[in-house]
Amino acid sequence: MSSAILLVSHVEEIAKGIQRLLLEVAKDVTVVVAAGLEDGGVGTSMERISTGIDSISEETILAFYDLGSAKMNLEMAMEMTEKEVRLYDTAFVESAYTAAALLQAGAELSMIEEQIAELKIK
Repeated sequence: MSSAILLVSHVEEIAKGIQRLLLEVAKDVTVVVAAGLEDGGVGTSMERISTGIDSISEETILAFYDLGSAKMNLEMAMEMTEKEVRLYDTAFVESAYTAAALLQAGAELSMIEEQIAELKIK
């Protein structure tokens, strides 16, 4: 099963920075950014997130986000797709990095989820 990572942030530069970090350890993993508003402003857009999801060809999408309203828009976008999108309420940078490194190493999804469960936001 192939998986990709979706990064949802209120600030495009934050998500692009995390994408850059992830690609240092996971050059073969698809990492897509869906961040900021169309005008470059701070916020999230369900449409941008849907476009990000649609751009991913992998079977499973591991989705990470920065703040609560990003989660809300991500959940709405998830309702509009047939793709399997797994949403994680975990520390944004650390869990996305862990997932990317483990995907690169060929780890099973269950192992990835076990590792990032420790990073759950309480």
